[in-house]
Amino acid sequence: MADIGATLREARMRQRIDISEIESETKIRAKYLRALENEEWDLLPGPTYVKSFLRTYADTLGLDGKLLIEEYKLRHERLSDVEMQPIGPPGPREVRRRRRTGSGRRWAVAVVIAGLVAALYLIGSGDDEPEQATTLPPVATETTATTPTTRTSSTPSRTRRQTPRLARLQIIPTGPVYVCLRRSGGDAVVNGSILQAGSRQPTYRSRRFRLLLGNGEARLRVNGRSRSVPAVSNGIAYEITPRRVRTLPTGSGPRCSA
Repeated sequence: MADIGATLREARMRQRIDISEIESETKIRAKYLRALENEEWDLLPGPTYVKSFLRTYADTLGLDGKLLIEEYKLRHERLSDVEMQPIGPPGPREVRRRRRTGSGRRWAVAVVIAGLVAALYLIGSGDDEPEQATTLPPVATETTATTPTTRTSSTPSRTRRQTPRLARLQIIPTGPVYVCLRRSGGDAVVNGSILQAGSRQPTYRSRRFRLLLGNGEARLRVNGRSRSVPAVSNGIAYEITPRRVRTLPTGSGPRCSA
């Protein structure tokens, strides 16, 4: 697997997301995000924060956070003090404890055997006397107290599906189509270009998009779901967020220089 930091940096650059936008979205300071990308673990508060920041950063970029955390543990986390202790023979204190335990058990067995011998002797010596009811002494047995276990039925709660922090947008042209696309902050992602059918377009991520299409020769893929565009010839505009896709009134779409 590639280095953890390189994986994060390449995913961010591929999606054309500035690190300041990740900072605003995740509430993680930019210097810690850069430390993750450069694998400067000493600049981070501690292993617990490293794993938390890794998970949040990876989820924001659409990566597998658990996989990156496992890779971090494998490469950089040391074994605990208990795991690093050598395996050796028991010490003098452990030997004495085992001897005391074994001695107590031997005494219990001896008491049981003595009780059985005494009972057999009484039975054998009573042959010449009138038959009497003989009660055997109770045999000492080890009992284990068991606590009844009460099973509580738990109904699994439904996990609420969290709304993604960033909207994911891909424009799929089905014919020549004029595209003006701006994301939050006003940056032009597609600055008034004409996209041709069959051209492969990247997936963009942002908290909000404003999109203007010159006609209906396109399909949209928003957060993994395909959305058709009406057959229009005079343009159509959208506002896209992680929660919804809203059609804008005529003339209120974004403007591009081209």
